Amino acid sequence: MKPFSIANHNIKIMFWIQFFGTINFMQPVLTLFYLNRGLTAVDILFLQLFWSGAVLVGEVPGGIIADRFGPKVSFFVGSVIKILSLGVLIFAYSPWLFFLSSALNGFSSTFFSGADEALVYESLKEEKKHHLMDRAMGNIQSAGFISMLIAVIFGAFVAKDLHPQQFTLLICLGLVFYLFECLLIFFIKSPTYVESFYENSFKQVRSGIKAIRKAPQLLFLFLNYTLVFIPADSVYEAFNQPLFKHAGLPVFLIGVVYAVAAIGGYFFSRNAAWLAMRFSRKKLMYFTGILTVLGLLLSAIFQQTLWLIIGAFFLLRFGQAMRYPIYSQLSNDLIPSSVRATTISLLSVLDSAADLIVFGILSIIAVKGLTDILLVSACVALVGMLFPIQRLRQNIIAVQEEQN
Repeated sequence: MKPFSIANHNIKIMFWIQFFGTINFMQPVLTLFYLNRGLTAVDILFLQLFWSGAVLVGEVPGGIIADRFGPKVSFFVGSVIKILSLGVLIFAYSPWLFFLSSALNGFSSTFFSGADEALVYESLKEEKKHHLMDRAMGNIQSAGFISMLIAVIFGAFVAKDLHPQQFTLLICLGLVFYLFECLLIFFIKSPTYVESFYENSFKQVRSGIKAIRKAPQLLFLFLNYTLVFIPADSVYEAFNQPLFKHAGLPVFLIGVVYAVAAIGGYFFSRNAAWLAMRFSRKKLMYFTGILTVLGLLLSAIFQQTLWLIIGAFFLLRFGQAMRYPIYSQLSNDLIPSSVRATTISLLSVLDSAADLIVFGILSIIAVKGLTDILLVSACVALVGMLFPIQRLRQNIIAVQEEQN
């Protein structure tokens, strides 16, 4: 890419937006924070249900705003709502305030979901570099691992005693970083497609649905990705801290484990495109799916064996770090430019529906204990990785653009 190209500029800005917008000093102690404030395992699962419900409501409007008014407007709205969601946690001592915070956070994510990938892909496409999408998204995603490396070490050290004042300090520090993210949004440069597309909102949605119907392999690819992602990320992230603690790992060392995972995640994320040049993207998707199933099974069966719990944690983190950039390249190759954000948001609606189904089932199973939660999660991931990923036709985008 040219040194001063719009793609190069936007990728750099998105890198720093990802850095400041994903930093979470509460991450190494978040579940312990929930338990400290009186939430139960069922309440923690309900947090995800509220998050997914808000995403279900907000995804399509968020995608329409991104396609109609551009990513800067969409990102700014999402950033403001995200700041509110974190601020609520300072005063949250009842489950309903936690549910409100989770819902606001989920709603805020809809203004980034789809818009970020659309911005990057269209920026690259203007320079005929869209085949580098996995490299670009891997680089942007890696910023999250850098911020995690900083946040988990600092967060685990500050909150090592699990005192209320320590939690409040970490929340306030997170708010400061989110404000920096909000400011960076104004430096984004809009690709040409953003300035030229002013279609009716309902027509955008219809066009997005049509794009999915014309490329059924996009739906199978999405299901392969999301049914592995939900257990590996949403479910496992909610319970890995109790797993570490029950296996005998001190709280302050949880931050160290997270930090090592962040370093590895950074490496795999930055090199996802390099791996895709040596192995087919299809094989890498299946391979990372197998890693996820294996990691969840190890966590369920060997809960008292610390080194296996830590090993399973690394399998899940590294697998997901590779998986997202590859999925982003494969999926965006199938979506027309004019409704890219809307189409991705429509897929995210399906993701939220899957979240609600999976977490609804797990909320019922939660009374039986963590082992059953992890075993069912492994089964969900297994089903997901079995969805076929078809060979992608090189001319499919051109055909879709003509038909739309």
